[in-house]
Amino acid sequence: MRRLLALLLPLLLLVTACSQEANSSSPEATANASASAPSANAELLASVKAVSEGDGKAPKVTFDKPLSVPSEAMRLVSPGDGAQIKSGQSVEFREISMNAATGDVFLENFSKPSGGSIVLNDSFKDQFAVVYNTFTSAKVGAYIAYGIPGTAAVAATAEAPEQPAQPASLSVFQVMSAKDAPPAAKVMSSEDVKALAKAGKLPTAKFDAKGVPSITIPKNDAPADLAVEVLTEGTGAVLTAKDTISAFYTGWTWDGKSFDSAYERGSASEFPLNGVIQGWTLGLTGQKVGSTVLLTIPASMAYGENAAAQGKPAGPLVFVVKIESKK
Repeated sequence: MRRLLALLLPLLLLVTACSQEANSSSPEATANASASAPSANAELLASVKAVSEGDGKAPKVTFDKPLSVPSEAMRLVSPGDGAQIKSGQSVEFREISMNAATGDVFLENFSKPSGGSIVLNDSFKDQFAVVYNTFTSAKVGAYIAYGIPGTAAVAATAEAPEQPAQPASLSVFQVMSAKDAPPAAKVMSSEDVKALAKAGKLPTAKFDAKGVPSITIPKNDAPADLAVEVLTEGTGAVLTAKDTISAFYTGWTWDGKSFDSAYERGSASEFPLNGVIQGWTLGLTGQKVGSTVLLTIPASMAYGENAAAQGKPAGPLVFVVKIESKK
């Protein structure tokens, strides 16, 4: 459920999310930088170089070892010789990631069928300013270095298992293509949702004697926009995008396969609404505690085009969510 907190990058696959997510540009990107954007700390990666080894192969990456990465850093290593990358475009990239001290590689997808992608829209810029500024300063073919500090070990608690120490890492991305992104998905009007539901083009939910939902998916393609249906309206407080909620839920892919269910586990799960996939954030903001909501979420508001490569449910998703409480 948790959104990628940063890019779809190696250690950025921290869901990420993005992410998600994943900020100011490097010195090479000053033309596009905002005066208020945070520093990219590009000087930390001054020794990083990348040389192509040919199609289907990771580049040869060299740098002064051990590379000190006391803070997050990003630098345009080479500008590229293709088309200029523009705001609003969808950018596809390949990556190689390694231990910043030893250079040992732990991830690369230059030799794999696909890499990663990001959409350089205003929402992405607001969340990941350094990444946005660095990519929009580059051209197709550019190499971009990204450094992440190491983390200390975290002892186990009653709520979470032990987390081992992680070394600092260095990733190098090559921009493979940039193209205009399709129109962003939006939240459908209640009138449009009702019309689709009446036409039998939206999923329908049923509940067993224990209140556990099942779903029936129509044979048509999923809607391009987010459809929100209130199955039962609660009487509690109205949710804001900054609230943390406790909820029962089940999620299905568009072929009707369940991939996660707090209902089946028998206990509600807790999520911050600003730290989950966009379909949850937009679909549950404004709902009332006590409501049960059916969300039909397009892939762009779920885990994105590269969900399968990240081990996430791919494509459009459907959720039944019962909102128990909020903080």
